[in-house]
Amino acid sequence: MPVVRNVSRAVSQLLQSSACGCGISVVPVRCIGISPRQVASDASFHSVSFSESDHPRVLITGGLGQLGVGLAKLLRKQFGKNNVILSDIRKPADNIFYSGPFIYSDILDYKNLREIVVNNRITWLFHYSALLSAVGEANVPLARAVNITGLHNVLDIAAEHNLRLFVPSTIGAFGPSSPRDPTPDLCIQRPRTIYGVSKVHAELMGEYYHYRYGLDFRCLRYPGIISADSQPGGGTTDYAVQIFHDAMKTGKFQCNLKPDTRLPMMYIDDCLKATLEVMEAPAEALSMRTYNISAMSFTPEELAQEVQKHVPELQVTYNVDAVRQAIADSWPMNFDDSNARRDWGWKHDYDLPELVSTMFSFLGSDSRIAQAN
Repeated sequence: MPVVRNVSRAVSQLLQSSACGCGISVVPVRCIGISPRQVASDASFHSVSFSESDHPRVLITGGLGQLGVGLAKLLRKQFGKNNVILSDIRKPADNIFYSGPFIYSDILDYKNLREIVVNNRITWLFHYSALLSAVGEANVPLARAVNITGLHNVLDIAAEHNLRLFVPSTIGAFGPSSPRDPTPDLCIQRPRTIYGVSKVHAELMGEYYHYRYGLDFRCLRYPGIISADSQPGGGTTDYAVQIFHDAMKTGKFQCNLKPDTRLPMMYIDDCLKATLEVMEAPAEALSMRTYNISAMSFTPEELAQEVQKHVPELQVTYNVDAVRQAIADSWPMNFDDSNARRDWGWKHDYDLPELVSTMFSFLGSDSRIAQAN
């Protein structure tokens, strides 16, 4: 269809730019795309063969984002390398391409996405394809196509083929009228970005498909995710990554949020662990389809104080960005994730001190940290 071809071309052009959405700060803009000829050549080239076992056969859409690559690594360790297929429209780096099966695929092309699911006997699907806040606001029609039409394709295929489907949500699914401290699983949600609106839509559609068609839909609302593997991209929660880079490089950090702006945060390892745990949880244990998950909540000032324990000479100043501050002020300050902890035993591993120590250990040590220690 011409619409699909035009959208795919627009997505490819956007992927050349360095924009990052708000809410999940470490996840770059991502989407997936396919051509009919590419499916056949890639499928035959990789010769994806699954062992005869009880392990799920997994497809990850939008897999070249930070979370997709990390999730694939975790799942391959758990279920075997050939049981987990990564997919995206972008060309993967060599280390990713050779680490396990990779397929070029498109959520906007229903026929070919369905073909991938059938040919590879997929049983679990992790749907990470989405345009995030910043790019979505710049191109609402494209965000609507990718985030909503793409979701509908995935829902229909998952329901038709009895898949277990995971779709991530975000703190961006809440708005200024939502209760903020704490924010419960069920409350008013009136987000003011197309990304947030599309995530609320995904939560409700997944729940509807569960009750209407019996789809095994599972969803987690991620807080701000912090990782040492990615560079900050301008998102609202990116200050919590930028501070580590600046502490090591210059010893000076300028924060674009107010020092007392509290937001829920999580280290990436906890995020990936929670995602696997909710997918492995027995269906009868789940009292709802979408859960908040949380690990810690902190302010820029609290984070800076913890970082200064490792880099005492770090100088922190504040130059508040009005747009980012307005977004942060509409988001939850604390997530109430008591339902996740009760229903399927969610428990985080990283608090603020562990987060800071781990970030520095992954980013390496320079003279400032060596002197401090």
